Amino acid sequence: MAGERVRASDEEREQYANMVRAGMTEGRLTLEEGEERLAGVYAAKFRDELPPLTGDLPEGGRRGLYETPDAKERFAKDSRRHLWGHAGFVAVIAAVLTGLWALSGAHFFWPAIPLFFMAFGLARHARWRAYGGHPRFGRGPWGHHMHHQRGPWGAASDRQQGWSR
Repeated sequence: MAGERVRASDEEREQYANMVRAGMTEGRLTLEEGEERLAGVYAAKFRDELPPLTGDLPEGGRRGLYETPDAKERFAKDSRRHLWGHAGFVAVIAAVLTGLWALSGAHFFWPAIPLFFMAFGLARHARWRAYGGHPRFGRGPWGHHMHHQRGPWGAASDRQQGWSR
């Protein structure tokens, strides 16, 4: 069973087709090359037939998926929703901590300490969103290297089998 090939799903073929289309849009592939690769993508039956079709594109063609108008719009919408969710969370925690402080009767406003760190995190989230999620030096929002993130098209089973970078 370990040597068996895994069949590609329609969704996986469509993701690779989008990568090829993005390569054509960027001018990395000619129209003829793109059509030939698209035919290969839709004719592929197994997962291991798909990566060679985008292997010579930057990051295996995955980078082009970030640059499509749909992806940019989806990122803007999702990042706005996440930022508002983060702000709501900070506001609820601030209200709870302030209420606890008022009930405790403490002289020192101790919620200022955790509220400072939460406000700092919220400001960092807002800054990350303002720069389109691409901070300087290739690092993610929390200082992690972004090249470790593969996105939804890099399934865990692909990484285990060595099909994805």
